[in-house]
Amino acid sequence: AAYADGTLWGLRNTGRNGGLAGFDIDAPAAWDLTTGSSAVVVAVIDTGVRYTHRDLAANLWRNPGEIPGNGRDDDGNGYVDDVHGINAITGSGNPRDDHGHGTHVAGTIGAVANGGGAHVGVAWNVRLMALKFLDAQGSGYDSDAIECIDYAIAKGARILSNSWGGDGFSAATRDAIDRARRADVLFVAAAGNDGRNTDLQPTYPAGYALPNVVSVGAVER
Repeated sequence: AAYADGTLWGLRNTGRNGGLAGFDIDAPAAWDLTTGSSAVVVAVIDTGVRYTHRDLAANLWRNPGEIPGNGRDDDGNGYVDDVHGINAITGSGNPRDDHGHGTHVAGTIGAVANGGGAHVGVAWNVRLMALKFLDAQGSGYDSDAIECIDYAIAKGARILSNSWGGDGFSAATRDAIDRARRADVLFVAAAGNDGRNTDLQPTYPAGYALPNVVSVGAVER
């Protein structure tokens, strides 16, 4: 519904609300070639994911080494029942979203098509790994972000989504992203919401000078 009525203008811009018609990522043409693959795991490093959401549940990554709900750490990685990912803040296997941002990001990446809800993601058939390091207020520590990065690498994620950032350089975070590079993992990061030249005023993690970092900015309205 949101795609059809033009609300998801990044996928298909119909000129709604003063937008420029056609100024989008040409999603229909891309979908003629591929709608993603269930073999590709994207780790959403954020505020968590509402993994019961009807537009997301079918595309959630499931940890093959964990038996759901048995209260045990079946795969021996230090997290109990980490079926869909982890909460690095509490050290638990429950990355439930208590903020909303991570769920929104997950939907943009991989909401299922015709799933009964309003939305569709860029890649309908991806697998979404939920990794929470940002709290209910949207704040978090680099150390918890690093924990999420290393978990994602260990569990075979191919792409890491990082829609967060700040001005502080962290050598430890840079090293974690470099570990992802050595594992052939792509690190996608937000360029920030300030409209500034990030070559002159970097925001991190998008500003780390590593070849696996893709810094994403917005265009149009």
